[in-house]
Amino acid sequence: MINFPLFHLATAEAGGKSFTDVDFVLFVATLVLFGLFAALLAKFGWRPLLRIIEEREKNVRDAVEGAQKANADAEALLEQHRVLMRDATREREQILKKAIEEAEHVRDEIVTQARTEGEHALERARVEIARETNLALSEIRDQVADLAVLAASRIVTSSLTPEAQRKLVDDFITTLPPLQAPDRP
Repeated sequence: MINFPLFHLATAEAGGKSFTDVDFVLFVATLVLFGLFAALLAKFGWRPLLRIIEEREKNVRDAVEGAQKANADAEALLEQHRVLMRDATREREQILKKAIEEAEHVRDEIVTQARTEGEHALERARVEIARETNLALSEIRDQVADLAVLAASRIVTSSLTPEAQRKLVDDFITTLPPLQAPDRP
């Protein structure tokens, strides 16, 4: 037999029964209490616990769905942003191209207008130079004629009248080849 003091004490108080002996009343009472405890736990503990777990599961599911929806919305916004950036870049390039074309057109117009005005100014200057040259040549002819008349009048003072002398010199000058101004580019 086992020689433990507590073991002897427990068997002595139980009326000589050992730990391995089964008491039927105690067994039935334990089963009834366990069933009652399980029923109470099922009614007041298990259902609320399941409800809390289901609610938590629903919240987690909703959070995951919300995150997936937010992710999908963010992807859509990102794609929309990319499209807008592509369109803005394309529009910017078109505006720049149009501005460059307009600037070149305006530059060409200004250059053409400047050339035209330069050619007109050059032509006016040529006409003015030709006019002034002809005027100067005419004045020189008149002065040469006057000098010739004066010289001739001194030489031939008695035989010709001044008008006849003037006519003689004018006739002589008209027989001379015309003087022309040199052409300038």
